[in-house]
Amino acid sequence: MEGVELASYHLKGVAYSWFEVWEDFREEGSPPARWSEFVDAFIDQFVLAEIKAARAVEFETLKQGSKNVWEYHVEFVCLSKYVVHMMPTMEARVRRFVQGLSPLVINEAARTSLNSDMNYGRMVVFAQATEAQKLKLRMEHESSSRARSAGNLGNSFRAVPVLCSIFS
Repeated sequence: MEGVELASYHLKGVAYSWFEVWEDFREEGSPPARWSEFVDAFIDQFVLAEIKAARAVEFETLKQGSKNVWEYHVEFVCLSKYVVHMMPTMEARVRRFVQGLSPLVINEAARTSLNSDMNYGRMVVFAQATEAQKLKLRMEHESSSRARSAGNLGNSFRAVPVLCSIFS
């Protein structure tokens, strides 16, 4: 309820009037409003149906692509509020997040998502750590490959004067 109360202090004009009516219509004696309940009601009231539908389509097609895991996570969270019905459980939320991950981390994340105590927050942290580890390994591999190439190239240049003197 604290989040809902705090948010209500920032509402102005029509939005605040709506909040007062919404609060009055809540069943008397009901537990304090959950943040998700408030957000759903607010979006239903103030966001056009066309915008909600467009955001739902964006969410359905959301992939990590060239974004890092954190950027993908932020976009996932922002768009997921438009499709709450698609993820009724924590498992569904984790599964959908994993589906959109890049090929770099999807296999490890998919295996880890089968863990019974895996929640969305843990999956984001796991995917970030896996991504960082794989990128580090890739950079080290590329660095050592360049070093080997430069070393072989250096040997080739040393051989050129020898070959030139043989054929002169």
